[in-house]
Order: sequence, then C-alpha cells, then structure tokens
Amino acid sequence: MGGTAPLPARRPVIAPVPDAAPPSLGLPTRRTGLNALLAATAARHPGRPALIDRGDKPGWCGRPAMTWSYGAAAEIVARLARGIRRWRLPPGSRVGLWFPGGSEGLVAHLAVEAAGHVPCPMPAAWDEAQLLAAVEAAGIGAVLTQGRLGARRPAETLCRVALQVFSLRYLAAFGPDVPDGVINLDALALERGGTDTGVAGEGGGGLISFAGRDPARPVHRPGDALLAAVAAHLVAARIGPGERLLTLLPPDDLRGLVTGLGAALVSGASLEMLPVFDDAALDAALADPSGRPLHLVAPAFLEGALRDRIRERFPEGPALVLAHRAPARLTGRRLTPGEGAARTVDALALDEDAVVSRARGADDIALALADPEAARFPAGLIELCRDGEGGLGLRGQACRAAPLGTGLPEPGAWRAAPYRAALFAGTATALIAQGGAKS
Repeated sequence: MGGTAPLPARRPVIAPVPDAAPPSLGLPTRRTGLNALLAATAARHPGRPALIDRGDKPGWCGRPAMTWSYGAAAEIVARLARGIRRWRLPPGSRVGLWFPGGSEGLVAHLAVEAAGHVPCPMPAAWDEAQLLAAVEAAGIGAVLTQGRLGARRPAETLCRVALQVFSLRYLAAFGPDVPDGVINLDALALERGGTDTGVAGEGGGGLISFAGRDPARPVHRPGDALLAAVAAHLVAARIGPGERLLTLLPPDDLRGLVTGLGAALVSGASLEMLPVFDDAALDAALADPSGRPLHLVAPAFLEGALRDRIRERFPEGPALVLAHRAPARLTGRRLTPGEGAARTVDALALDEDAVVSRARGADDIALALADPEAARFPAGLIELCRDGEGGLGLRGQACRAAPLGTGLPEPGAWRAAPYRAALFAGTATALIAQGGAKS
C-alpha cells in the first residue's frame, strides 16, 4: 500500500470521459454493498441468469454445477444472511470467505454483506499457516468455506485453525463432508420463513482483502469505494444489462471482484465462472448459442493462448478483459483493437489500492501510465498523476483503501503508489516496484 505523502506538483488535467457511462453505473449514496444491487435487479428481472458454474465442478468439489437466476440467488442470499444474523457477532464483524471460484463463494460473499458484516475473501491456495496468519491479522470472527476441494478438506483445516485462535467463533461450510461442529450452509440455505429481503444495512458492505496475497497485510475498503472501483472499470469494459461475463479469475482480491462479481452486479449482467481451466468448458462457453454478447476475463499471461484459440475457432470473438497485477510488463501484449476480439481491455491492479482499466487503442493503458495528464480518467472515481521519475500517484473514490487499522485517505487527496512507470518512446513498457516497496 502506498503512503499518504504529497506528490510533486504535477496534477492531471481533468478531461471529460469519452462515451459517458450507461445509467446503470449510478452509485447508491448511502453506504451499502453489492448485495443491494443483486436485490434491485432481482426485483425487476427475477428470471435473468445471475450466477452460472461451468466446467467439471462435481469432479473437483463434489457439488453440482449451479445456475442461479437473480431471483433465486437473492432468495438464497437472504436465507443465508438470516442464519448468519443469528450468530453472536457484533455488527460489522469481519467474516472470512475461503472458496475457489464458484457460485457458493459468491452467494456467501453477498450473504455476509446482507447480514451486516464485512467479507474477507482469502485465496483458496493458502495453506493452514497462511490461513491462521490471516485470521489473526484481520481479526476474523467467522469463516465460511466448503467441505471438499480436490484432495483437500478446507472445513477440517479451519477446525484446526479455530483451536489456535480464540476469537474465531463460527465455522460454516457447504457440503459434502461437513465436519461435526461446523454449521452446514446447505441446511441454512434451505430454511424458509421470514420476510427479510437480504439487503445490507448500514454496517454491511466493504471489503477486507490482502495486499500481494500476503496474509499479514489486510487492507480495508468501504462499500462505496468498492462500488466506485467497479464503476471505473465498467467505463472501459462497457458491459451491458443481460450480457454474459465469463471469468477465469478467483473472487479473492480486488482485481477478481471488480472484474467479476462487481462488474456483473453493477451492470446487471450474468456471471459465469470457470475456476479450474478446462478447454472443453471454455470452448462451450465461447460457442454458446444464446447470441448474448460475451465478455471474457482472464489473467494477462493467457493472452497469447486466447488469441490463437479465438482466431482459430471463434473469429468474431468475445470482448476481452486481461487482468494484470503490478509489478507488470506491458510489452508482451499481442491483441490489437479489432483483432481477434470485439474489444480488449487491460485491467491493472495496483496491489489492493486500485484497479486501472483501459481499452486498447487511443486510451491504451501504456499511454495513460506514461502521460496521465493527457489521459481521460473518470473524474471523481479514479485519477492518476506521475512525478518526474515516473512514480505514480492516485486519488478518487475508487482508491479509498488503507491497511487495516489505519485511517482511510480522503477521495480528493493525492497519495503515492508503490510503483513507477518505465518509459520508452512515449509509452509505459512496465510498472516497476519503487525501492523497498513490497510487491
């Protein structure tokens, strides 16, 4: 995370955002979470597909692949939230989410928000020691997970962690193989009764994530800042209501949530998840006969493979969002505008501070990082500046995040990012960690 020291005097020129964002990007004024957006779309379009599992899900977690409409997802989230509220947790407690990509982890995230708590997604690849460190560093009072993940048993691992952390009071898991003493989330989701809509209260929403996937570096972001980060991304990604969004990224950090669950709920799109790479499942998704526009989110290192696959089998291609994480090289990008994809967007995560998304072409990210003053950023959401040595500064509602336990920066205050742009011929070729910065 960057410091709060002021940057040199250079400031970006505020220019109008090209092609103004669609009305669906309007943000709620009160503090709220993503779940409120799920509930709003469910009220208007209950039958629209919301969450879709793809790939051989039974093979790696023993659970069926699910397809949830907005209405059904909102109902299940409300039931889970009602059960979580019965736990003796203070409002605004930090609740861990230890899931791979899939519908279970996403409805759990939304239910935690709806129950008035703060979701803390944790990478599924973490081992027991990393999980223990994260629970202690973030002050997590409950964790939701699942019983099986390949040969691993996440719920059993959490039981061992709970024996070492007195403050970890509640464990819950989706089946199969839910251990004794762990709350069964499938049973909780089947409970009927009550009229609760599941919409988050003032204490819900926000995010605790981990900079550099380091369990010792929890970062806090309020709910309105998370929504602003999603809105800033959608200015570049241009995802419309009812369109398809297929992601290969796990929802365990800001990058994955902004480009996946957040982008789907803010735009009213359908989110499809492929957490374990599967050639046949990806081809089936790309060849879907529904005719709805498709947006594919993938790690940037897959660009070459995706380019070849799309050119050979799907000449019209989906729109692409290629996700980078700083530090990053920008010289290996191969897809040009109009070549093999309807639209290509680079989404660059600056730790857990911000996600900078730019469409290739005139607004390319390499040009924006080289000369932020000439770039068109969505004013008020996110803006960048650069000092004489290439060091980057950022400000805006989408950048309001800070290490847990420290104060949040003001949206209009510039603060230094721990990265600088390496320049060649007027473009940024890489984003490099500043001396001493963790990456």
